[in-house]
Amino acid sequence: MTLASVLFVAMHALVRDLSKDLHPFQIAFFRASLGLIVLSPIIFKNRFAILRTSKIKLHALRGLLNAGAMLCFFYGLSITPLAQVTALSFAVPLFATLFAVLLLGEIIKIRRITALLIGFLGTLVIIRPGLIDFGLGPILILSQAIIWSLALMVIKVLTRTDSSLTIAIYASIFLSPMVLIAAIPVWQSPTVYQLILMLIIATFGTIAQTLMNESLKLGETSVVMPVEFTRMIWAALFGYCFFSEVPDIFTWFGSVLIFGSTAYIAVRENKLNKEKENNSAD
Repeated sequence: MTLASVLFVAMHALVRDLSKDLHPFQIAFFRASLGLIVLSPIIFKNRFAILRTSKIKLHALRGLLNAGAMLCFFYGLSITPLAQVTALSFAVPLFATLFAVLLLGEIIKIRRITALLIGFLGTLVIIRPGLIDFGLGPILILSQAIIWSLALMVIKVLTRTDSSLTIAIYASIFLSPMVLIAAIPVWQSPTVYQLILMLIIATFGTIAQTLMNESLKLGETSVVMPVEFTRMIWAALFGYCFFSEVPDIFTWFGSVLIFGSTAYIAVRENKLNKEKENNSAD
């Protein structure tokens, strides 16, 4: 999870730097398409068997939601301080928990409701609507969190029938042409150097996602989740070194509230799942 956190923030820093010369929508397209290239050896190794699915429409819906989330995130990342982006991105589990109740019929009790409220309070602390200018950047990052949370609901349904690799591959297959539609109006020919950077971005993103999934598989949630908060440290460090950005106290305090609430929800969920497994074993 520590390695995943470093790679995620490094990828975001590269996107932010590259967006000075290329439109974020074009960078998003290369992130999606080159990500498919990174996964292609797995496709060929399995002789395309991994592409078998009975849920192609759900994969297309996930791709559409993923495209919207990526476009919002990459554009927001280009105009928002790196630490603020990282802090606001911690809100994804909060929205995902809320949508799980509204769309999937999951039941939550007072502890998780309290954690949700604390997380939303942390979001308000960071953006401080009415007290400071609530710019386009934070709006796009929060929009990304909401759209991606909806995508997570689709992914949760897909995991009942398809493997995580099948889901990841179809995400790139549908994501690439959808993002390309947005990138065409702002297209400009990238240099070889820019292509290399975008390949690094795609590689970092793919490896980071794999490492994060593997960490949650191998380690206790209560141990793994708090490590993700190191993303704030890396974001503050990268933001200061490369963009002369210094996160204010509200960003740090808000991110602690958001991450604390999401970590509690994750740990609580893990504990309840273990109790269910123990009860079923008895």
